[in-house]
Amino acid sequence: MLVTVSAHDDTQKLLVLAVDDELPGLNQLKHCLDENPHIGRVIPAVDASEALRLLGTGDEEIRFRKERGLPPVDAVFADLDMPGLSGMEMSRVFASLNPAPVLVFVTGHAEEAVNAFDLGAVDYVLKPCRQDRLDKAVGRVLQKMQATPVRELAQGGESPRADEEVIPVELAGTTKLIPRSSVRWVEAQGDYARLYTTEGSHLVRIPLAQLEERWEMAGFVRIHRSFLVALSLITELRMGQGGYQVVIGNEEKVLPVSRRHTRELKDKLVGSSRGG
Repeated sequence: MLVTVSAHDDTQKLLVLAVDDELPGLNQLKHCLDENPHIGRVIPAVDASEALRLLGTGDEEIRFRKERGLPPVDAVFADLDMPGLSGMEMSRVFASLNPAPVLVFVTGHAEEAVNAFDLGAVDYVLKPCRQDRLDKAVGRVLQKMQATPVRELAQGGESPRADEEVIPVELAGTTKLIPRSSVRWVEAQGDYARLYTTEGSHLVRIPLAQLEERWEMAGFVRIHRSFLVALSLITELRMGQGGYQVVIGNEEKVLPVSRRHTRELKDKLVGSSRGG
């Protein structure tokens, strides 16, 4: 038996689960995964039900890993469009595991990317799979695993999935993944939001209220009906000509604070300065 229980070590290879209800698609996905030098073993599943059964007690290696406090597999490459239990529904089960495998979606529809990333997927691959594109996805799996020491998960700590969220943005027909950690502040633009990062700005079709809810636990705070800001980057709260303002970084940006958000912002700034 090939044992890959230490796959989070750079010297080890990955154990992955490949799920697709269409046999040609599953065979192509498995072939591309087998060709990647970082993959040690691919477990195929023809639908979500079989995938969940395998993640239960259906495979000897998976049972061995679970006994060691590791994820049942290192990563799941799953089709989104499957009859019965969909890939999205199946992946909610995967995401609830602690420790959880890294998720990559395989889909024929690029517009499903936002839903995929909402579940914490590190990447999505368009059908038909190409070796170079699949290799990039495996690279993102490795990056995620290196940023998520498995011993922290096995000890029952909070899942770091939220800390690793990435946002897909379209740039000239190419989907680019923007790490949330690079976002400094966000500005509402109707049903869209503009993310300001260290490298520029990106427009995404996500309402600011939705980002506020999703990113609250990651340290983002609403300061105005039009602005969401990374609390840790606020260097000053001051009274300006039209009311309170915050300074982001070293005077790089000054943003208005609305009256209704002033008290909450002050409380959070005081709390953060005390280490809580």
